[in-house]
Amino acid sequence: MLRNCLTKVTRISARKSGVVVTPVHRASQQCVFFSSSTTTDSVLPENNTSPVALKSAFRERLQSARESALMGGGQKRIDTQHKKGKLTARERISLLLDENSFREYDMLKTHRCDEFGMQDEQFYGDGVVTGHGLINGRKVFVFSQDFTVFGGSLSETHAQKICKVMDMAMRVGAPVIGLNDSGGARIQEGVDSLGGYADVFYKNVEASGVIPQLSMIMGPCAGGAVYSPAMTDFIFMVKHTSYMFVTGPNVVKTVTQEDVTQEELGGADTHTTLSGVAHAAFDNDVVALQSLREIFDYLPLNNKDKPAPKPTLDSRYREEDALRYLVPDDANSPYDMLEVMKKVVDEGVVTEIMPNYAKNIICGFARMEGRTVGVVGNNPGHLAGCLDIDSSVKAARFVRFLDAFNIPIVTFVDVPGFLPGTVQEHGGIIRNGAKLLYAYSEATVPKLTVITRKAYGGAYDVMSSKHLKGDYNYAWPSAEVAVMGAKGAVEIIFRGKDVEEKTVEYTDRFANPMVAAQRGFVDDIIDPATTRQRLCEDLELLQNKEVHRPWRKHGNVPL
Repeated sequence: MLRNCLTKVTRISARKSGVVVTPVHRASQQCVFFSSSTTTDSVLPENNTSPVALKSAFRERLQSARESALMGGGQKRIDTQHKKGKLTARERISLLLDENSFREYDMLKTHRCDEFGMQDEQFYGDGVVTGHGLINGRKVFVFSQDFTVFGGSLSETHAQKICKVMDMAMRVGAPVIGLNDSGGARIQEGVDSLGGYADVFYKNVEASGVIPQLSMIMGPCAGGAVYSPAMTDFIFMVKHTSYMFVTGPNVVKTVTQEDVTQEELGGADTHTTLSGVAHAAFDNDVVALQSLREIFDYLPLNNKDKPAPKPTLDSRYREEDALRYLVPDDANSPYDMLEVMKKVVDEGVVTEIMPNYAKNIICGFARMEGRTVGVVGNNPGHLAGCLDIDSSVKAARFVRFLDAFNIPIVTFVDVPGFLPGTVQEHGGIIRNGAKLLYAYSEATVPKLTVITRKAYGGAYDVMSSKHLKGDYNYAWPSAEVAVMGAKGAVEIIFRGKDVEEKTVEYTDRFANPMVAAQRGFVDDIIDPATTRQRLCEDLELLQNKEVHRPWRKHGNVPL
């Protein structure tokens, strides 16, 4: 599959550039880099210094320079990249963007380092391809690091190119996508390279919450380089060819005596299942870039924009009878909350974010009547849907992203409480659980909540309850809104006396949503089959929702 794609990419790349050259296959191309000793006289006919000859010679040198830039580090290094199952920086851009839409910036820019003989190795573009283009007709800015040039290492000039793209993205209000494939700082440049990283980090912070920032890790990303993707909104990785870590296996071995591979330390599986650093992993470059295009379609261009609607034939009046029976009557029986979500949203499509991490909560993008929504839901099929440290952090960050970019939040609740135990308490469940509470409280976008079954204790409050200014809160007849489960409550209230009899009494009184409805904590107890219609109507009503908050510099989220 990858080999077939490379042929396609080559054709696309040649068409887009307007240059009659096929970078992948033109092995005879020799002008890979230029020497500082190259002069105008070296390409002029002897004793011919007329203006016409000078201009003609310059045009030839310019064409040669552009062809050199297209070749990156040269055919040999391109071949090495392909043997690793990786596309080149330009091939990746060709797959990511709409055909003929890419406009490159600073194609001929070179580094200025003259240490360690670097003045004799000058590659046009200096290891990163930058510019803007379109994804499904919508503007986007992109930088793609070129591992064939100095291993994609970041120099002062390399950083300047990235910062320029980010400045332009903020100026016009469009997302930035970074395709990372870099060995880290360019050691020959010393502190200039470190300064370049800091400049990029600062731009990441400036852009945060202003324009969406997406990172695709497609090769190494080590040392200080990891902190730029870490401050973007989403990090995606390619399996088996990408990795991220602050200190590599050799340093770990020296300091801690641990033997660990790059894949174990910072591979895609590690970061999507254990650390939670990355949001998803894909099988290869082609699948990754196609998936990135699909995720991009859910997003607005900036924080003043709204996501572009997608035409759909899925009616708001569609009823799902299966929802009446999907939730078991037995409160201890698991079910798949993702299936509930799919039966409510457009065409049964939910694009999960972090599907393999903290599986006790589900986060993802979907559409309702063609408009993007974010869905969050407890998953009773994993840890009974309890909130723990990982799930709280996962959902909190997602909710804050949705709020920053005007995307409504639809929450499905079936939560028995916070996960108990010393591991959770010592790990800081109080502080981390508060992050999700803070995120929902802070959010001013439309907030819709559906309680499908359990909503117990403090976790009920946290999951976008009416008390956190949820706009519309609904309960299904199967819902239970209470401080805790019936048996536990009876044992505490009646000190173990007449447990069975009192449990039945407590269940009849509190193991249903009637009391919450009487208090106005839920707006209605609805037929599960009509959930889609209710939510679509509410989202239409709340399209122009406005919330005015007291002025403050910023809140102090419990980090």
